[in-house]
Amino acid sequence: MTRTLVAKSKAIRALERLCSGPLTFGQVLAAIRKCDEIPQAECARRLKISKSHLCDIEKGRKAVSPERAAKWAAVLGYSEARFVQLALQAAVDAAGLKYRVAIEAA
Repeated sequence: MTRTLVAKSKAIRALERLCSGPLTFGQVLAAIRKCDEIPQAECARRLKISKSHLCDIEKGRKAVSPERAAKWAAVLGYSEARFVQLALQAAVDAAGLKYRVAIEAA
């Protein structure tokens, strides 16, 4: 893991402490976009989705597959493992299951 990815992972953990709990995929995506000062339209263009679709994801109205989350992590320069973990956690939460997802590299 590069020094930049480590720093960004620490930033996400700090956000979770400030928010008193785990962040959702949409919340992390919105926080990254805002902290990196990327307008929603520009971020949507980078991710190759519509602005309204990005808004739905940030607000938790739409889910993202683990595969798409991994691609977006690369596009935005953040931890692939963290993005995949958040996408999987969203699926578990949506199913109403009371589990926390943890992943490790194969």
